[in-house]
Amino acid sequence: MARKHPARFKIRAFLSQEGKGRTILRLRKKQMIFAQGDAGDAVFYVLEGRVKLTVVSRQGKEAIVAILKPGEFFGEACLDGQPRTATAVAWEHCCVLQIKRPSMVEALRREPAFAEMFMAHLLSRNVRIEADLIDHLFNTSERRLARALLLLAHVGKEGGREKAIP
Repeated sequence: MARKHPARFKIRAFLSQEGKGRTILRLRKKQMIFAQGDAGDAVFYVLEGRVKLTVVSRQGKEAIVAILKPGEFFGEACLDGQPRTATAVAWEHCCVLQIKRPSMVEALRREPAFAEMFMAHLLSRNVRIEADLIDHLFNTSERRLARALLLLAHVGKEGGREKAIP
């Protein structure tokens, strides 16, 4: 008797098409995706445009944490049941894929290639955050400003490290 093989998981299709637990959101410039402190129920993946992540301190000071471009995830803390640590807003007209927590968890458990890709994303983000922390700890405010301006100048350019803004 011939064995039926399940359909091969296609990462690109999973991340670019609507399906079970996945919805494409088309956002206007400055449209809020979620707010800092909100309960998280989905991970997001940038398909087109850019998304700005900001945080607000207890004193009310706002800081830009990152400008995300196509191919980047955000809102991953929901996988651990954590509230949103930042506010996500469309930096420009954009499309993002909203992946509900159960669908994301299922894909990570069942699809090793997808889990590996997602872990690589998380590790890359961790390296960026560590570099930002080191920059903040050891560089003068003038050097940090110069770095921030250079990073902003490269936002959206291929091959640049435009994700980090100290």
